[in-house]
Amino acid sequence: MNRLISFVCVVVGALTVSAAEPGFTYSDIAAGRFVQRSVYGLRSMADGKYYTILDHGSVKKYSYATGNEVATLASPEDLGVDGRRIVDYSLSPKENKILFKLDSRPLYRHSSHSYYVVYDMATRETVPVNSSDSLRYAVFSPDGGKVAFVLHNNIYIKDLETGDEVCVTDDGKPNHIINGLPDWVYEEEWSMADAIRWAPDGDRLAFLRFDESEVKEYTLDFYGVGADGSDAPLYPYKYTYKYPAAGETNSTVTLHVYDLANGETEKIDTGDDADVYVPFFGWTPDEELYFFRINRHQNHLEVFADDCHGTRRLIYEERSDKYIDNLGMHTIEFMPDGDRFIVKNETRTGFAHLYMYSIENGYLYPITEGEWEVRSIVCVTDDKVYFISNETSPLRNNLYSVGLNGKGKRRMTEDDGIYSIVPSNGFKYYISYFSNSTTPNTVTLHDGRGRLIRTLEDNAALKEYAAEVDVPVKEFFTFPIECDGKVVELNAYMLKPTDFDPQKKYPVLFTQYSGPASQQVLDRWTVGWEEALVGQGYIVVCMDPRGTGGRGEWFKKVTYGQMGLLEAEDHIALARYITELPYVDADRIGIYGWSYGGFMSLNCILRGADVFSMAISVAPVTSWRYYDSVYTERVNGLPQENPDGYDIPSPIHYAAQLKGKLLLIHGTADDNVHPQNTYRMAHELVRAGKQFDMMIYTDDNHAMMPIGRHNVHQKMIEYCLENL
Repeated sequence: MNRLISFVCVVVGALTVSAAEPGFTYSDIAAGRFVQRSVYGLRSMADGKYYTILDHGSVKKYSYATGNEVATLASPEDLGVDGRRIVDYSLSPKENKILFKLDSRPLYRHSSHSYYVVYDMATRETVPVNSSDSLRYAVFSPDGGKVAFVLHNNIYIKDLETGDEVCVTDDGKPNHIINGLPDWVYEEEWSMADAIRWAPDGDRLAFLRFDESEVKEYTLDFYGVGADGSDAPLYPYKYTYKYPAAGETNSTVTLHVYDLANGETEKIDTGDDADVYVPFFGWTPDEELYFFRINRHQNHLEVFADDCHGTRRLIYEERSDKYIDNLGMHTIEFMPDGDRFIVKNETRTGFAHLYMYSIENGYLYPITEGEWEVRSIVCVTDDKVYFISNETSPLRNNLYSVGLNGKGKRRMTEDDGIYSIVPSNGFKYYISYFSNSTTPNTVTLHDGRGRLIRTLEDNAALKEYAAEVDVPVKEFFTFPIECDGKVVELNAYMLKPTDFDPQKKYPVLFTQYSGPASQQVLDRWTVGWEEALVGQGYIVVCMDPRGTGGRGEWFKKVTYGQMGLLEAEDHIALARYITELPYVDADRIGIYGWSYGGFMSLNCILRGADVFSMAISVAPVTSWRYYDSVYTERVNGLPQENPDGYDIPSPIHYAAQLKGKLLLIHGTADDNVHPQNTYRMAHELVRAGKQFDMMIYTDDNHAMMPIGRHNVHQKMIEYCLENL
């Protein structure tokens, strides 16, 4: 039975809604009136009893037990710098030195150029890691006596006692060879910030080398229009970098180990096939080097342990008939005994769960099981695993603990909503961040058994203000579709004006992302431009179609090889149903999305032109042939093998079907989804004789930063008011 039936009522003489007087507008959002207060940047110290934070450039030490400040470990005055220059820090393993990151200039999603200094808390002396302000990464050695860093694509090691600097590599060259750092696609899709790992005893340094010589280049024009309004140069600055599109050549990645004692570097054997991914590596407690090897199709994972003396062992293997997901540095957690390790795997049962393995004996037993998903491992101690799962609902999650033997599972968080957990070392304490659809961010401190010690932030004033200005609250529902001979309920929510009148007819805007493994329909507190639009007399609907996350492997991977087809079908089907609701104006149904969501909003208005009358598409992919290899090939395979999977869902082939209003938006400095996508879509629309609207944001990236984001949101609200 259709679960939307709870929304249906018989209405006679329905009225069409015009713009209402909202309790708040987007200007209130842009002004920060809905920013949730929080507790940021807590980092546990080694003993698990204290933590540090960065407060206006000062590193301060606090007690978990009392919440009181214990000491200031370093201040900007100690360094002799303006505190605004300090953007990050890390304590040395012995916690007697601090590595400060200053003056960062962002590059890509996780990377930047920066200046690094080391502050010695005993001597109160500050030493630059290097005189350059273009270091890409720096990290302490295990004894804190050295710092490894990357400059101009080469790795160096500085001895902090002698000041001597050793060059580990010397072949680094922009757009050719990268040592110790990921290339663009590894950084973006494997979430890598660096590619250096110290051995636990500090005598060796493992690193990845990226040979991107054969990767094709992409060039972006920068016009020099800054937030300060300074005059732009006469000619644009051209930024060129290596971007492997789907089906094209990737970097050749090799793994190496540098021996500090003899100054020699050994290349580790990662196999004969060079067209593979080696995204994760490190050292086991027994000082063996381990690394992941994933084939180009991403359906075969191998994890090896190498003693760096010629012996390599396969310690874990996983295969899928589609693709392997849930991969990251914490897919495997090694136990201190040097033999056992915990694996997060979804291919065994179709749901992501934890399993115990042995290096010597292979698979041992499951730690968790059931038709729900482990979302992440929070902490592993000598006797327990602490993890986040959605056992209660795909819309929610909770913190659980379970014994390493898989027994004694216990839910440690009580409320229904979304939790994020930051543990202390050894899980002596943890900080909980919680919200749901009616509760803003609530930050609490707990002991390791889950007992509340104190509330650090409850956002009571924000909750009261949201009630005063009538912020709409999500109404969750499900929508049934048939797939592979069975009925599947899709999760969704609806936002209605707080003065909702079922005798009126309202315009509806769909907001969605819809990308593989993503989730938008979650029981969490949000106030964005869509909520401001609801205040103007609109209904907003959000649905997670097939292919999204939280529902198990089959639900997520049913879109394999046809990315975008089923997702669009689901949105069009829901929109057709929505038009039948008596309080909906069937002639005023719109859809919005950003990035993958932009791709979907285009497909929906072109393939669902009979139901959608307006679409807003921000930074969309318009052909998966234009997007990167790792992300696209994981779900769609290679274009050489699956051309239909790339071309049939591509909106550039359906430009002639546009009937409604369309707004395209893109930033000219988008290194992720290139503006080429929007330009090609615009070209095909013009060829088809279609009228549409387009906004281009000069020198803004995929997030419409550094200056355009609020302008984009305001533009979208105005476009809805004028055209929906």
